[in-house]
Amino acid sequence: MIDRIDIKLLNLLQRHGPRPAAELGEAVGLSASACHRRIRALETAGIITGYTARLAPDRIGLGLDVFVDISLTSQSEEALNAFESAVRSYDEILECQLMSGASDYRLRVAARSVADFDRLHRQCLSRLPGVAAMHSAFTLRTIKAFEGYPVRAADGR
Repeated sequence: MIDRIDIKLLNLLQRHGPRPAAELGEAVGLSASACHRRIRALETAGIITGYTARLAPDRIGLGLDVFVDISLTSQSEEALNAFESAVRSYDEILECQLMSGASDYRLRVAARSVADFDRLHRQCLSRLPGVAAMHSAFTLRTIKAFEGYPVRAADGR
C-alpha cells in the first residue's frame, strides 16, 4: 500500500522526471538514502514502470497528432492478435487502445503534416490486417497534455 510520502514522490516523478534522491528526499521530508529505497520499492512493486523524456513534437518535426478509430472485420482472438502485432511494428503509431463502443481500437498517430499522414494512411494504416473501417480526427490544439496519473490515497485525499 502506498502512503502519503509515496504519493508525493510519484507525483514529483511524473511531473518533473527523475531527480537526484537528495532533491526528491528534501521535497518529501526524507534523507537521500531513504528516498532512494522508497523509489526502488515502488519500481520493484511495478508501480513505477519506467522513465521517459517528454518531447515537444513540433520541435522534432511531428506537428500533427491524429486519432484513428478502427473497426475490424472480426473480433476473433486470431484477428485481434494479428492486428495488435502489426500495430506494434509501426513507430508512427504512438498508442493503441482496445475500446468498447462503436470502434474496436483507437490509435494515436504522429505525422509531420497532412501529406505525411496521407502517406502513413496508405503505407501503414491501410495495410493493418482485418480493418473494416477507419475514421480519423486531427488534433487542432492540445488544451491539456497528459502529465501523469492523479495519485491519491485510498480515501481520495
